Amino acid sequence: MEQSDGKTILVVEDDEVNRKLMRVVLTGRNYQVREAESVSAALAALHDGKPDLLLLDIRLGDGTGFDVVRELRADHRFDDVPAVAITAQAMKGDEGRILAAGFDGYLPKPIDTRALPAVVEQYLRAGRGRGT
Repeated sequence: MEQSDGKTILVVEDDEVNRKLMRVVLTGRNYQVREAESVSAALAALHDGKPDLLLLDIRLGDGTGFDVVRELRADHRFDDVPAVAITAQAMKGDEGRILAAGFDGYLPKPIDTRALPAVVEQYLRAGRGRGT
């Protein structure tokens, strides 16, 4: 995989180990990684600057990833920012619910660290609403 061109990824994950794992993998590919551990921290991070991609855990301590993506999609400044749900609960029928909520796709947990950079690049290249 080539350089990331300094794209910024906002990782919203309440589990510190998972955040660190994604940070290490993505910074190793020259992405700028910003992190948030809660809905409130994610909304503050979005207010502080627009990321190129949002990787968003579904279950967070103070709410859900659905809460974050609802706010994201209500603000037209973020119309072009793909949001990818990260969930350990991807069951039959969940994909439709996730996409209908405003996500552009989802990644199952545990995260496949070997595949993560390619998946991130795919969403960045495809843009909003055209990922996997």
